[in-house]
Amino acid sequence: MAHPKRRQSSTRRDKRRTHYKATAPQIAVDSTTGEAHLYHRAHWHEGKLYYRGKVLIDNTAEEVA
Repeated sequence: MAHPKRRQSSTRRDKRRTHYKATAPQIAVDSTTGEAHLYHRAHWHEGKLYYRGKVLIDNTAEEVA
């Protein structure tokens, strides 16, 4: 197994870590509801689950058994 012979300086360590950056998520705005959400993700708005402007699940009308 590799073992360092000398301690690596903080400058060299930081140079190596320059490529590890946090990226901001891309936010989309739904054309139907105007709700902001992540791309390629379904989102809830007022009891309905929307994906690409269409309702997938509607929980507004509660069913009584």
